[in-house]
Amino acid sequence: MEEIPTGLIVVIMGFGLGIVFGATAQRTNFCTMGAISDIVIMGKFNRFRAWMLATAVAIVGSQALHLTETVDLTRSIYLSANLGWFGAILGGLIFGFGMTLTGGCGNKTLIRLGAGSLKSLVVALVLGIFAYMTLRGLIGLARVEIEGLTNIDLKEMGLAYQGIPDLLALAGLAPATARFVATAVAVGGLIWFCFKSTEFRASRTDLIGGLIVGLLIPAAWYVTGVIGYDEFEPAPVAAFTFVNPVGESLQYLMTFTGSNISFGIAAVGGVIVGSFVSAKAAGEFRFESFSDVGDMLRHITGAALMGTGGIMALGCTIGQGVTGMSTLAVGSLIALFSIVFGGIIGIKYLEEGSFGRALSSLFARS
Repeated sequence: MEEIPTGLIVVIMGFGLGIVFGATAQRTNFCTMGAISDIVIMGKFNRFRAWMLATAVAIVGSQALHLTETVDLTRSIYLSANLGWFGAILGGLIFGFGMTLTGGCGNKTLIRLGAGSLKSLVVALVLGIFAYMTLRGLIGLARVEIEGLTNIDLKEMGLAYQGIPDLLALAGLAPATARFVATAVAVGGLIWFCFKSTEFRASRTDLIGGLIVGLLIPAAWYVTGVIGYDEFEPAPVAAFTFVNPVGESLQYLMTFTGSNISFGIAAVGGVIVGSFVSAKAAGEFRFESFSDVGDMLRHITGAALMGTGGIMALGCTIGQGVTGMSTLAVGSLIALFSIVFGGIIGIKYLEEGSFGRALSSLFARS
């Protein structure tokens, strides 16, 4: 019997994990942009706590894989010694603002697409086009120049990687001890924040959503880093992120014969299918279109900003906010805060109708 190629196994498993992600997010209404909106508009923290629970679970699982030398997380894009702090800030702010215009981040766009939203189809197409333009196209020229001027080479400081444990090791801690301390502090703080709320503890939906999404990250690291490992053709390990893979998916659809399906492309397809199956099973599948021209223009603008910002920041609310954070990368922490702040500004902008009033309202409230 002919052996199944390793690459095909990774694709199949990526598609399967994507289905689980899509079905979970659709059923539990796991939405990172919605989490920020709930806080700003209603003062509700449950969905934000679900997001942070997912991050905590992802950190535990991912760091366990790294400490046991099962998966080498330093092979991921997040732990490069080249710290793109400016791209993380600017890209995060742009992405965060853009997702408020579309009413959801990259993963929510795919979830809604699977549930029948034609608006999300347009958003996904525009997001993918601008992501690819920023990665390898016209906007990419400016991105490369910005990175060249602002990125910090941590090797000049004696650091091989940009992980928080690596920074702690500079203080004299043994590498394993530094990683354990960083993991314990990050996870302990997040778990305390999540479970100090009686309302969150009683919310089964948010608990399940956060737990499953969090577990999917180390599962993805294992698939790409262990099952998909090839000593003759080593590739960066990868997990869930939803900006660059959408752009790669569009490229694959247009150049089928000259492209290969990656874990990311397979996961994108799986998320859409998982959401579709879940929505149909629950009787929630329905077609949705733009209400007017203004609605369409707002979504297109937001999608363009998400595609551009997501590439500059090396990820989205899931790509940096959960997957990147699971590696304890400094750049991921910067990007996460920037995305959240950009989202807050975007919500205030939609409320007030202008940047000036939005910023005034924001700082006056603070």
